[in-house]
Amino acid sequence: MKKFVTVLLAVLLVLGLAACAGGGGTTDDDGPHVLRIGLVGAFNVHWYTIQEMVAEDNIQLELVYFSDFAIPNRALDAGDLDLNAFQHKMFLANDITTNGYEIQYIADTFIAPMNIFRNPERISALADIQDGHTIAIPSDPTNGGRALRLLEAAGLIVLGTPEGQNPTVLDISERIVDINIIEGETSMLPHMLPDVEAAIISNPQAMSAGIITDEYSIFREDITGPAAANLTNVIVVRTADLEEDGLRARLFEAIVRAHHTDRVRDVFIEEYQGALVPVW
Repeated sequence: MKKFVTVLLAVLLVLGLAACAGGGGTTDDDGPHVLRIGLVGAFNVHWYTIQEMVAEDNIQLELVYFSDFAIPNRALDAGDLDLNAFQHKMFLANDITTNGYEIQYIADTFIAPMNIFRNPERISALADIQDGHTIAIPSDPTNGGRALRLLEAAGLIVLGTPEGQNPTVLDISERIVDINIIEGETSMLPHMLPDVEAAIISNPQAMSAGIITDEYSIFREDITGPAAANLTNVIVVRTADLEEDGLRARLFEAIVRAHHTDRVRDVFIEEYQGALVPVW
């Protein structure tokens, strides 16, 4: 019931903004051009800087926040948003395949390395994880598979699928440590941490919940390998907006141009301290 209410409030927020801003998100060529971008989580402060920068291009960028990862692509595809920026390429590809969305990414933004976060009331280090302990991982297929790869890299399990394939818990061929693995919706994982020994939580969600990486992380994902390309977060728009309207494409280009600046990079370094790593 709580999740249903959260989803409903997010949908009402999007519809309310659409009613206020009107139609497709831009005015005529004289501007100002109003664009709505969907975000997830509280740690999106770099978009405040981008808002200021694109205002100089006569763009009014409205930030629309969601708590459920399932909604922003749906809202974008339906025309209730003009852009979104909350997901990596693997998540986007799976969502397009599953739901038939006609959307695509236009720019890379950052990588958020996954971490195994400890429950400080139960363990202090990776070596403390023992048989019978429980680790929570994301329930969505792409981040769930990514979390299983992280558990394998940490030496806790062995997977029977080759690198490059997205595994599920059924693909665990050996439990080096006989851990229990439970799944939870991404936004709920910080709330599950007090009841388990450890949880694999996305850095934006962890930061939003006050889980500090340096204090709680006991194992960090390697983002230097070839798989990192698919873990890069992206800015996403409707494909039709790129094909049919030159003005909107130019507005999107202005937002990407502002994002890929040293000024925004400095915000990442100062505000996120390595939890979100810029890729430009």
